[in-house]
Amino acid sequence: MEVPIEQILQDFAVIMIIASVMTLIFYRLKQPIVIGFIVAGIIIGPHTPPFSLIHNSDVLNLFAEMGVILLLFTVGMEFPIQKLRKIGRKAIIIASSEALGTLAIGFFTAQALGLGFYDSLFIALAISVTSTVIVMRVLGELNMMKEESATLILGTAIIEDIIIISLLAIFQSSGVSGDISVNEVIVSIAITIGFIAGVLIVGSKIVPKLIDVVARTNQHDVLIVAAVGVAFGFAFISFQLGISVAAGAFFAGVLIAESRSHAVTSVLATPVKDIFAALFFVSVGALMDFKLIPVFIVPALVLIGVSIGAKFLTVYLSSRLQKINNLTSARTAVGLSSSGGEIALVVAKGGIDVGAASAFILPMIGTMTIITTFISPYVIKYGWKFTERLRKDQKNIDKDPSDPDS
Repeated sequence: MEVPIEQILQDFAVIMIIASVMTLIFYRLKQPIVIGFIVAGIIIGPHTPPFSLIHNSDVLNLFAEMGVILLLFTVGMEFPIQKLRKIGRKAIIIASSEALGTLAIGFFTAQALGLGFYDSLFIALAISVTSTVIVMRVLGELNMMKEESATLILGTAIIEDIIIISLLAIFQSSGVSGDISVNEVIVSIAITIGFIAGVLIVGSKIVPKLIDVVARTNQHDVLIVAAVGVAFGFAFISFQLGISVAAGAFFAGVLIAESRSHAVTSVLATPVKDIFAALFFVSVGALMDFKLIPVFIVPALVLIGVSIGAKFLTVYLSSRLQKINNLTSARTAVGLSSSGGEIALVVAKGGIDVGAASAFILPMIGTMTIITTFISPYVIKYGWKFTERLRKDQKNIDKDPSDPDS
């Protein structure tokens, strides 16, 4: 159905005006700006009486998806290939431990709550996800993106997204056929490895040179169009391969970080990213239906508690086992302990779409997403501040020559 242009303009105007007012209020209150965006979405959304201030939520969802792509694209520009190689092995071990550990603990918890096998499986997979978008936004507000733990958090979150999406494909296949297909597992892993290898090996020889050629024109408008084109191109490729669009956009940013003109490109892309990232968080708030909370509040709170505990424990232990210092391990565990986000909803919907999971798990995961979206910025913000007391211990550890990280 065609949407009238005046409706799109009106919706966009309402979104940006309400969002600007709410973020100014939250800035004055010294609270995370992302919460201001979410509250703005709640105010204008269809679930808030007496009526919705926006006409078409599909347009909002489109803007939100663009926000995810542009946000992860600009984050990727902070992580050139050399930096990824440095954290690659550590991030893979942490992500695998976190995803699989939380999946196992979440599954048995859901079973204990009386849920069916596949309902438990998809719910456990959903709570294993970390909201990369929210974590990166909050760390950006805290000016912590340059910290070692922030680098480790992002690398782990990206790898975790890839693991979760791959497991989703396997679980969907299992739900349809009744058993887990070995071929499906092999194909999913091969596609993921092939995509990353293609990006890092082939893409690194083409994309940076292409961006540098465009940059020689000294035309900023041409450069930003080319860079955004690369971001959406890689997001489309990853989507077609069944991998998260966020992963594709992130690796597009990684490749542009290899170019000589990446600093200028990053500055040019930031305002565009900020607008669409705001739209993403507003859309999250707009889609929140608070009437669902009383129905699923008890199991949701139990699973949220289990998720936070399991993620913190698995991340902290796997970090310490790799001889990562106590401060970085604790901060990485805090940053990755928040579950939910857009991929959690994708997981829930994926289980329902193939008929493997019951329809009620979507509003249940939605209820959990509502709660975790609100508490995650505070968990990260105050958890990060709490770890400051570890700095004194860290200084003592750094003086120990036997510590490989010192």
